[in-house]
Amino acid sequence: MATRDRLTKIRKILRRTYPDVKTQLDHENPFQLLIATILSAQCTDRQVNRVTGALFQAYGTPAKLSAAPLKQIENLIHSTGFYRNKARNIISCARALVEAHGGEVPADQKALTGLPGVGRKTANVVLGAAFGIPGVVVDTHVARISGRLGLTTHTDPVKIEFDLMDLMPKSDWSDFCLRLIYFGRETCAARKPKCPSCPIKRHCPWPDKNS
Repeated sequence: MATRDRLTKIRKILRRTYPDVKTQLDHENPFQLLIATILSAQCTDRQVNRVTGALFQAYGTPAKLSAAPLKQIENLIHSTGFYRNKARNIISCARALVEAHGGEVPADQKALTGLPGVGRKTANVVLGAAFGIPGVVVDTHVARISGRLGLTTHTDPVKIEFDLMDLMPKSDWSDFCLRLIYFGRETCAARKPKCPSCPIKRHCPWPDKNS
């Protein structure tokens, strides 16, 4: 079966399995989502949510965060890992928002990726969840499962992103990736995937499936 046709069947099954999907990062506005997504690099959403409440209570606007003491931010986000780099990035990002965008998060991928600490993945998360602009978000779950499903032969996130963009309608980009993330957490884990109970097992060509 052609990859595009097989993906259509997979998308339908995952849509039934996960009808309502959204980012698991707590946020009240695009700025909070942007900062939370930067902090989520190599960290679970749950752990990020544990620290952003206090962070946003103290520094909830680009202006406040841009002027925050570095050590104070490091202490607040310490448990998310790589806290020194992340602290510098989110302060620099907030400063760039103030200086270049009037304190507003731009709804444009090029402008977003021009901000410190913001790559295509982060930009696509913000565009999809905050502005309703479809984007393919390639995190570890999406990369792993796309490879197992034979939707890509690449490991580079940008190449995976473009492969997936080519295989399905733009309107489904954001939600499909969110469904893969849900699916990866529940079923298609990196280790010991639950293949016997997998809802898309019959459409999966991965040769290492568990029986």
